[in-house]
Amino acid sequence: MRHVLSFLRDDFSRDERASTAVEYAVMLALILMVIIGSIVSVGAGTGGLWGSSNSAMQSAGFGS
Repeated sequence: MRHVLSFLRDDFSRDERASTAVEYAVMLALILMVIIGSIVSVGAGTGGLWGSSNSAMQSAGFGS
């Protein structure tokens, strides 16, 4: 068991690819959070626009 643990500890401490992958994963998560937040914000802002346009069209006799 000691051999396995020392092998894993030595292998992961020398290999920088794992830390690079984690850094990229964190950056990707942050970018996705910004994109999703932007979409939600724009969607909330345009929701009122579409609602008022729909009301105006219905009051003019268009639509159901």
